Amino acid sequence: MIRWMTSGESHGSGLTAIIEGIPSNLEIDVAEIDAYLALRQSGYGRGARQKIESDRVRILSGVRDRKTLGSPICLMVENRDYANWEEYMSPYGADTTARRLTRVRPGHADLTGLLKYDQTDARNILERASARETAVRVAAGCVARMFLRELGIEVTGYVRSVADVCDDREYTFEQLRDVKDFELFMPDAALCERAKERIDAIKADKDTAGGIVEIRVRGLKSGFGSCMSYGEKLDGHLAGAVMGIQAIKGVEIGLGFEAARRRGSAVHDEIYSENGKFVRKSNHAGGIEGGMSNGEEIVLRAAMKPIPTLMRGLNTVDFETGEACRAATERSDVCAICACEIVVESTVCFALAQKVQERLGGDNMREIEERYRLLP
Repeated sequence: MIRWMTSGESHGSGLTAIIEGIPSNLEIDVAEIDAYLALRQSGYGRGARQKIESDRVRILSGVRDRKTLGSPICLMVENRDYANWEEYMSPYGADTTARRLTRVRPGHADLTGLLKYDQTDARNILERASARETAVRVAAGCVARMFLRELGIEVTGYVRSVADVCDDREYTFEQLRDVKDFELFMPDAALCERAKERIDAIKADKDTAGGIVEIRVRGLKSGFGSCMSYGEKLDGHLAGAVMGIQAIKGVEIGLGFEAARRRGSAVHDEIYSENGKFVRKSNHAGGIEGGMSNGEEIVLRAAMKPIPTLMRGLNTVDFETGEACRAATERSDVCAICACEIVVESTVCFALAQKVQERLGGDNMREIEERYRLLP
């Protein structure tokens, strides 16, 4: 089984991911990983920290001459901003009285984390809870993306809405191939301009914006997941993985919540037989029926809440004194929806790779490719 874990703090020396279960002889393209890390830092409405970091991945183990060995892979993304934070964050001795945070921020892990982990400084919570962790998650997701691609499975996505500016058009997979070249990852140029204007207005009000991203998967054959063991359902696995991302508050597959508003005849995908093959002429199920992939494109959407740190601050209390105050400001992003799309896309890649390897088994790419090719 492919497994992963990440470590690191937002202003620590760096972020790491350890991946187990990746088969041997998978070719790793570091330039592609760096390209996705750059995409994660892109997008209209981002703050100044993205200009500081310029993320790059370092492979510390598990790869030789650009190919995996079958051993655990360790990836690292350095925090360049650590140079400005070392005296406050060093594990070898730090000034914990400076950069202390007690004005807990609504919408963050600050208050609940302080109580759970018996702390008095919210920095000990926010440093790990920060979305900065997703940088190394994207790097690990790229490894999974390369694994899937070798089997003919492709993953892409785009931004469907920013705040209340929504793109209701349906796009083919081919139409989304170059969407990362578009500003805000929105295919419709006119809607993109409206979204930018909305972000500007929200920024002027010292507020923040969220949005919805849509992920598409093509080439996954039927039968991944299970209808027999409910803990193994593919939709549950994907939804759980995506809900584990910071700021994600909702996931839907296929029609999602829209299915609850329609009659059954307008929801369920009718089945036909053409040239000896079973086909569906619609994909309201989003490629998953009964907890299993059905061979159609997987369609998944995720809702990102607005960034909870507002430049104008929200009403809160000081954890130490209990006095009313305004929440502290830790970052200046207004909208990070493009980053969200890359993180969700990368997370879906990893979750799918887990399900594929779980069913196929295998220790090297040759035998895994052969097994996948034999599936109907």
